[in-house]
Amino acid sequence: MRGVTAKEAPENATRNLYIETYGCAMNLADSEVVASIMADKGFKTTKEISQADVVFVNTCSIRDNAEAHVWGRLREIKHQKKNNPGMIVGVLGCMAERLKTQFLEKEQIIDIVVGPDAYRDIPQLIAQVDDGQKGVNVLLSREETYAEITPVRLSSNGVTAFISIMRGCDNMCSFCVVPFTRGRERSRPADSIVREAQELYKNGYKEVTLLGQNVDSYKETDEQGNVLCTFAGLLEKVSHIAPDLRIRFSSSHPKDITDEVLYTMKKYDNICNYIHYPMQSGNSRILNLMNRTYDREWFIQRLDKIREVIPGCGISTDVIAGFCTETEEEHEDTLSMFEYGQFEFAYMYQYSERPGTLAARRYEDDIPAEVKNRRLNEIIQLQNKISLEKNKKELGKVHKVLIEGFSKKSENDLMGRSDTNKVVIFPKEHFQKGQYVNVLIERSTTTSLIGKVVA
Repeated sequence: MRGVTAKEAPENATRNLYIETYGCAMNLADSEVVASIMADKGFKTTKEISQADVVFVNTCSIRDNAEAHVWGRLREIKHQKKNNPGMIVGVLGCMAERLKTQFLEKEQIIDIVVGPDAYRDIPQLIAQVDDGQKGVNVLLSREETYAEITPVRLSSNGVTAFISIMRGCDNMCSFCVVPFTRGRERSRPADSIVREAQELYKNGYKEVTLLGQNVDSYKETDEQGNVLCTFAGLLEKVSHIAPDLRIRFSSSHPKDITDEVLYTMKKYDNICNYIHYPMQSGNSRILNLMNRTYDREWFIQRLDKIREVIPGCGISTDVIAGFCTETEEEHEDTLSMFEYGQFEFAYMYQYSERPGTLAARRYEDDIPAEVKNRRLNEIIQLQNKISLEKNKKELGKVHKVLIEGFSKKSENDLMGRSDTNKVVIFPKEHFQKGQYVNVLIERSTTTSLIGKVVA
């Protein structure tokens, strides 16, 4: 089909919108905001790019590999546009913020470039394209939170949903591009977050994940700067909605996980006993170069506190192998931290220099690729061993599981997650997604627990 422009379309014609999302859960939440903004202007979301009048690619800049995927996908979309020359193609998100000029010059198919704080402007930018111009807005904001916009849940399982509670980041970790692509930190009003969670529960959702670059630094303030609600207070407010509404959150920063948050988690059964606790490195010198604002000893102290307050809490982490100037001894410190931390799982990457970051300006990316790769593989092998051993310890235990849908491997099995965020698989029988069931664990793998429902 050929795309229909506003000038050609009947006044009330519906135009189709297709969105592809790359990167983190924050990007998925942003795509749902964009879909809502577009729905208010009469656009209908489609899952088929061949049926689309407008195609958006929501992008991630966190690593070079993520950006390479986007460039490759845009080359594929270029062929789609040859068959549908009226199609409008837009790039959204972090890459749009970072590489706006390159998109317009390098990829001639790009009509719209929109940064994370300018999604409200998309309908006007589409009108500009309909008039024969390019549409660009990558201005960052100190106020925008999209607080009153109800997201359109894309590819939803109808059981779990994300709620964005804040935007931006003030931490300035030297390896990270987020402060430059998403701007300064600002928090949504707590009441708007609670209303969104209430609406989700009313519509049958049983779990919400509160999202932010650093949720523990969430704080709602008044015009005078007085703190009205902390993250612990927000958790408590959301927990009161319903006892069978599960609450998760991501991500945390070790320097900001307060005892108040831990004791709030302990107090309410529907706040899941799971924390994503990003380490990045197990060596204090490297952590200082990363500008993480804590050292190895601090990380261990907070880890010990989590386990003291919430015994059995599921804990995952992030790590970067081969950061600038990292020695073999410092890499060994990271391996020893994995041994000490006994994380449920980890997001593990080798260092990828991001242009414009403090690390790119100050430090040489001097670790050879083969060394980075070898160190990363050593971390992965160790974490896989730890994950398998920890999962074996779950044999014979019973976990309360929220059913999310079918197992990836078989429609005869269902899957869900435990309170501690472990994937649990069990026979379907007569059970339905959205139900809570108690599962006796009989087998395990590195990534999953396998069992049967018991009374």
